[in-house]
Amino acid sequence: MSDKPTAVRVYLARVRTALADLPASEIEEILEDVRPHLAELEAELGAGARVEALIERLGSPESYAAELRASGGYPAPSEGATQVLATAAAPSLAKPRIALWGLVLCALAVALLAFGAGVSIHAEVLAGLLLFAPVFLVSLVLLLRGGVEPVLALPEVVWLRSTLAKGREQDDTGKLLRYLGSLKPAWWVFCAIVLVGFGLLLMLRERDAVILLPFLILAAVAAVWAGPRLRADRRLLWVAVPISAFVIGGALGGFGAAVDVLTRNSYSGPSSYYPSSADSYGNDQLTYGGRDVDNVYAFDAEGKPLTEVYLYDEEGRPITITRYGCERSSGSRQKIGEDNRFPRPKIEQGVTDDQGNYNGYNGYRGACRELAGVPFSAAIPKVTVPPTTTTTTPPASPSATPTR
Repeated sequence: MSDKPTAVRVYLARVRTALADLPASEIEEILEDVRPHLAELEAELGAGARVEALIERLGSPESYAAELRASGGYPAPSEGATQVLATAAAPSLAKPRIALWGLVLCALAVALLAFGAGVSIHAEVLAGLLLFAPVFLVSLVLLLRGGVEPVLALPEVVWLRSTLAKGREQDDTGKLLRYLGSLKPAWWVFCAIVLVGFGLLLMLRERDAVILLPFLILAAVAAVWAGPRLRADRRLLWVAVPISAFVIGGALGGFGAAVDVLTRNSYSGPSSYYPSSADSYGNDQLTYGGRDVDNVYAFDAEGKPLTEVYLYDEEGRPITITRYGCERSSGSRQKIGEDNRFPRPKIEQGVTDDQGNYNGYNGYRGACRELAGVPFSAAIPKVTVPPTTTTTTPPASPSATPTR
């Protein structure tokens, strides 16, 4: 027989510690009453059951001991014992809470970032994941050092598990939870497909996103591997939860982007034109050669700039983009409307005078000014028209008029 203590023995040892202020004979009597129930539960869970499984079903040993104390009519721990227990428990709850809520925070951040990437399909959005990497690493290190048992014993986790357990006992809720549980294998396969598809979509839209594809493929493999093993090892939640959050956020973002595209294609009238990108304000913008175009300058054949030009596409739709101007109160560039009239005034920010002082509306803020005119000259190449060969058509012969 192995000398390794079973899950029940470890659990009961912690219950005994929580009841240490009671007489030894009463502690043994309490433990003898609950030992058969725990043995049955361990047999139901299997020979390799872990303490985490017992905590999931019964709550933490400390909360279970408090229930036994209350049901048996035993007094609460003395004030001195309570203070000692509180002092001892405070350090042990801090690290598990950081591990738990670090995971929750990172999952929410990953979901939001994936949603943003799904809507705009920009690889730069995914770079925001690096900001939350330190938080996730701290949470993971605390988990690996302290184990998952202290996390499962947190009051908030115990409450959540007890709520889910009560839900399983109800007919309708229980059926729904059991049905969702039966979909877990398919969910991990779905996660893997979405992750790989998301990476391919980013790569098709932006070549630089190819560097993210291996990481998304690795996450897909991790989802398929870790998902089925969650019941045996709860530490894998720190792998499964962020992946699931990313998939949910990315799927919702992709769905929103698809709906937006379909809506635009269905309801856009003949006078609407949708440029190919958006600027930092989220407004429509034109691009040329992969760069945003804020202004368009037109010249005639002699190189003279045209002061008022209206642009249309091949179907007669106005090429309308956002027009910006200077806001005097803040000294910043602000949206003032949309039209297809060019050129626009050139906007300069952070303008200083000869003494190096800001020349804005408020002296302590950056200045902004609008410059009319064309900031450059254009040399229009002269196109040599090749001479055309003219064919001389001989005059028609006069028709003969018969004489009489």
